[in-house]
Amino acid sequence: MEAAIEKTNKAQLQKEMKKQQRKLMLKRLLRSRMALTGFIILIVATIITFAAPLITSHDPLQVDPVNRLQAPSADHYFGTDDVGRDVFSRVVYGIQESMFVGLAVAFVTAILGIIFGLYSAYYNTLDHIIMRINDGLMAFPSILLAIAIMAALGPKTVNVIIALSVVYTPLIARVVRSSALVIKEQTYIEAMKSMGGSSNRIIWRHIAPNTLSPLLVQATFVFAMAIINEAMLSFLGAGIPAPEPSLGNILYDGKNVITKAWWMTLFPGLAVILITLGLNMFGDGMRDILDPHSNKSN
Repeated sequence: MEAAIEKTNKAQLQKEMKKQQRKLMLKRLLRSRMALTGFIILIVATIITFAAPLITSHDPLQVDPVNRLQAPSADHYFGTDDVGRDVFSRVVYGIQESMFVGLAVAFVTAILGIIFGLYSAYYNTLDHIIMRINDGLMAFPSILLAIAIMAALGPKTVNVIIALSVVYTPLIARVVRSSALVIKEQTYIEAMKSMGGSSNRIIWRHIAPNTLSPLLVQATFVFAMAIINEAMLSFLGAGIPAPEPSLGNILYDGKNVITKAWWMTLFPGLAVILITLGLNMFGDGMRDILDPHSNKSN
């Protein structure tokens, strides 16, 4: 009976501690101007992503040669492109596509990175194999490696996600491995090993949770880099194929008429800058918030 009461009290204490930690995190987030500004930008981009059909009045694929290269107006907020498509609609749907690709790449790289990073840190033999492969992949400039993979797979949204995941998984794996190596040497991990705890239980129950903070921060940077590289791939013709709206291929369409239709490059370019700026600000702010030794106040 006493054991049951003690177990219940312990569970309640842990629940209360987690609640207090969440409150502290929220308080630090609200106090961090950098993280809060980035978070607001991301919220706006997310709203645009989900509300794209509601905030646009034109089909982003509808061609209207009669009204080609029209300047911004009440009917076409961002003007029209070289074949008469509404640039505002295309930018909104381009943001939706970029956010989807960036989120998918961040999610896939986080999953693969934590698996490779944890097992690499725990097993020395795997460490030599996985890290040497990582070194080989990281030796190539990210955009060149992504272009090479896209050349093999072909221009398609799913292939863009695969290519960028291959490019950025080594980065996440290294961050997780660095954290896991420190945690692996802690006394309580050695105690778990001496008590006969299974390797998988130690890795996923005791090491993995302590690597989530740097993983989360690094994932926000990967999110931002994925959006930039997706735009670069589409601009170079190796990313999301036309006529599907992507910030990169909108910029590509605008480069030939930049002196006549400045709006075709200005608005998608601003969208890329603001989203990546928001992600980087949020990531920097979260790094300061999650770092227990940080005394920085923004």
